[in-house]
Amino acid sequence: MDTARRRISLLSRTITPPTRGLHNAPDLKEQTSFGQEAGPFVPTVSRTELDPVNFLRRSANVYPNKIAVWHESRSYAYSILATRVLNYAASLLRLGIRKGDRVAVLLPNIPAMLESHFAVPLTGAILVTINTRLNKDEVGYILRDCGARILVVDHELLDLVGGDQARTGNLEHIVRVDDTGSDIDPYEQFIYSSAKNTLDRPPCWTDFPSRSDERETISINYTSGTTGRPKGVMYHSRGAYLNALSECLEMGMSSESVYLWTLPMFHCNGWCFPWATVAAGATNVMLRKIDYAQIWTLLTTLNVSHYCGAPTVHTSIIHHPAARRLPQQVKCMIAAAPPSPTMIAKMMELNFVPVHVYGLTETYGPITICAWQSHWKTLTPVEQAALLSRQGQNYTVADEVRIVDENMNDTPWDGETMGEVVMRGNNVMTGYYNDSVGTAKAFQGGYFHSGDLGVRHPDGYIELRDRAKDIIISGGENISTILLENTILAHSSVFECAVVSSPHDKWGEVPVAYVVLKPDASIPIDRIPDEIVQWCKQTLAGFQVPKGVKVLKELPRTSTGKVRKTVLRDMEWSGKTKRIQG
Repeated sequence: MDTARRRISLLSRTITPPTRGLHNAPDLKEQTSFGQEAGPFVPTVSRTELDPVNFLRRSANVYPNKIAVWHESRSYAYSILATRVLNYAASLLRLGIRKGDRVAVLLPNIPAMLESHFAVPLTGAILVTINTRLNKDEVGYILRDCGARILVVDHELLDLVGGDQARTGNLEHIVRVDDTGSDIDPYEQFIYSSAKNTLDRPPCWTDFPSRSDERETISINYTSGTTGRPKGVMYHSRGAYLNALSECLEMGMSSESVYLWTLPMFHCNGWCFPWATVAAGATNVMLRKIDYAQIWTLLTTLNVSHYCGAPTVHTSIIHHPAARRLPQQVKCMIAAAPPSPTMIAKMMELNFVPVHVYGLTETYGPITICAWQSHWKTLTPVEQAALLSRQGQNYTVADEVRIVDENMNDTPWDGETMGEVVMRGNNVMTGYYNDSVGTAKAFQGGYFHSGDLGVRHPDGYIELRDRAKDIIISGGENISTILLENTILAHSSVFECAVVSSPHDKWGEVPVAYVVLKPDASIPIDRIPDEIVQWCKQTLAGFQVPKGVKVLKELPRTSTGKVRKTVLRDMEWSGKTKRIQG
């Protein structure tokens, strides 16, 4: 073990691991303090239901003149945002929308998308945010599966909506959004078609009933569906409320915050940040499309303080020609894939504060955070980055995230023994829409099974080592693709990397790396494979070194930005009838 790894190992040994088997599988029925099954909740003087819509009500009262939304050439305050949302909700009711109905939105990160996160649940209906990167067939499937009655769609995405019932199911109304904010915008005409609320008087919240049960579904988010049809993940109001507050807490957001929308709001409801930013009274800076030159302009001119995204977004930002150290600190939440220590170190150089989190669509987005420890200040930037690349511990409002073996026993806190990451609690989905079989399988043993493999370190922090389906077993040895990818990403010429298995007559399977080079890479492409192999041999065991390195112009990705390793694996295993080879 080299000096840096030894220091990190010693500093992490601060907690005595609990006794194995401490966690017993829970009874899935809700229990009272006397052990009896609980009935429906009834609001009382000492209790009301948790509803994230109430965040807007408060911020409109506390910060009526504070800028809530900034978008291109226009902006408006919280009092106006509240008025628009109330009128939007009234217009939905006029069309016959009732409690439990589904209202779908197919929108980029524009004001209408933020407003939908409050107006739709205000009516008691369920919000369904559709991925804007899907094709017509996939969009049609989601509309049919969720049974949406109304679709709010951006004018640039209308061609994704079929015109016949066979494609759109129960769809009755389509509201077009031109994103101009003018009187001729069909969306603007729609939200004011039943206008009862004006700026002449306070918004009339009493026109809408409060939520009667916080366990009711507030939204349905469909998975990316890389292994089959997308699944509708159901969030309840309680989970959305608590996860939004967690985002405020973990990111240190306040009414002084300026949040830049680089993360799609269609993805896990923007990790609950539409509700979080409003809860904090922050300014939402909308970004219709990812444009890295524009992002740097906004970072420097609007004093942006927060943004979120997958590693590929952060990588593109920090390597943009306009990149420079910012005068203000910018907190950046990283998720979707473990960031490399190299990327984290570069972000810190530019005055970005990386906040590494981990989660899934089924957990409302992030559920763990690699919380900063004060004694890490004594470490070098490289050592700090290595620690910050771990997934950490559960959010404040979440139950402890466990790593278990096949018998649901906790694995040792040794940083070596791999197991599956499982979780339960308020910010775990209530289930898959119209899929009781899939729900039961995901909830086996009283926990949600993520399918991700990881280890728990002596300090209690978890670290992902692989997806269960991606693990490479070569000659009986387990190889972590993440460890190998991070090693390759530390090379000065590599921009992105993905490692998959490839069949081998002797070892069964071996690792193969696909890399994208930086624009200023100094090494000729034909020399890259040998260069990367020699680079890996300096720090990795022989069986971990890639047996092949291939250069691509770009990595294949899902609509949410994740690398589609299935595509790369298909290329390696073409012609094979099985993906397991002895």
